[in-house]
Amino acid sequence: MAGDRRGVANAASVLRTVLDHGPVARSGISPLCGLSPAAVSRQTTGLLRAGLLRELPDPAGRAGSGRPRIPLDLHTGAVGGPVAAGLHIGVPASTFSLVDLRGQVLARRAFPHRDPRDPDLSGLIAAELGRFLREYVTGSRPLLGVGAALGGWVRPDAGTVVRHPALGWRQRPLATELSRALGLPVHVDNHARAVAGAEILFGHPAARRSLVHLFIGNVVDAAFGIEGTVHQGPGSAAGDVAHLPVPGSGAVCACGRTGCLQAAASDTALGAEAVRRGIVPDPSVPLLVDAAAAGDPRADRLLRERARDVGRAAALLLDVFNPAVMVVTELSGVLHEGYLDEIRAAAVERSHVCDDPERIIAPHAGPAVLPQAAATVLLDPLFRDPAGLTWECEITSGGYGLG
Repeated sequence: MAGDRRGVANAASVLRTVLDHGPVARSGISPLCGLSPAAVSRQTTGLLRAGLLRELPDPAGRAGSGRPRIPLDLHTGAVGGPVAAGLHIGVPASTFSLVDLRGQVLARRAFPHRDPRDPDLSGLIAAELGRFLREYVTGSRPLLGVGAALGGWVRPDAGTVVRHPALGWRQRPLATELSRALGLPVHVDNHARAVAGAEILFGHPAARRSLVHLFIGNVVDAAFGIEGTVHQGPGSAAGDVAHLPVPGSGAVCACGRTGCLQAAASDTALGAEAVRRGIVPDPSVPLLVDAAAAGDPRADRLLRERARDVGRAAALLLDVFNPAVMVVTELSGVLHEGYLDEIRAAAVERSHVCDDPERIIAPHAGPAVLPQAAATVLLDPLFRDPAGLTWECEITSGGYGLG
């Protein structure tokens, strides 16, 4: 676990190998990751000491002769297994979560926003997140810190929300605000990049080759990853697709043009249209999805209209990037395969390079996509530099507590 770059790369390689193949014996790690047995031994010793790996009982139950092949796995045990807190900040509500090293969501809670433009919203979120963590984090499980994800333009390196129009945030030092309030390390990123990172780390194997992620919520964003890395771009501004044109859409956008993706397909636009048509009393996409599930043909028709708009926009991204997989986070498609099929059909019909609808997938975590993705904002740096994050979080001395 030495601080030199080779040590960092070797530790990350071992940890990722155990993530992908564990439980696995030390002798099995070397051929899988390409490191020498001696290098694997050094790194596993450090990762065991840091509490990120654990030894499991010998499955053969052997005693006496022969060196036992003790399997190693990520430390996800209820005693000693570290956890990451996740915070997804949406417009109507925030979601809190606790996630283990395999991306499994152990607990979560929604926190509705009374006023999304309250200037003290981040303070209210921090206070409620602190109560959530005090309830669910015990001394037996070290807390690594907090991963926070939200829409808009986010600079992870500075921990700053550059621009989030729906919340009224500009140049908001969110990581610093949350860290001071909670007494924990906090990493922040855009939610489209967070979902892409979670898919690369825990999801579809092809996502590590290349993926495009399209996020459809109150804020519309996208992310692109190649060879296991999500692209940030100068100033971390990559992924703004709010004004991507949707072929055939006449929706009027606040920018003055028509057919922009944000105006045609966002949750804000969909909720308003559902109220205008008298389908639901409040502009809520979950209510609309529930109405469709209960058999309301008007709700089903509107959701399919949105799905086709999303599919036509997805076709443009498929043609530009031609990724191994395209992940679409859109509530109805995540919950019901039929709406995802509608997205696929519209995308394949419009795309000039993609004729395989199976390349278009929903997030592997399903309804837990945002709780998992938010925590991945913290877990992804851990898997890239296990020593760096464990030193930051003092995991070997029991993790952080909350006062």
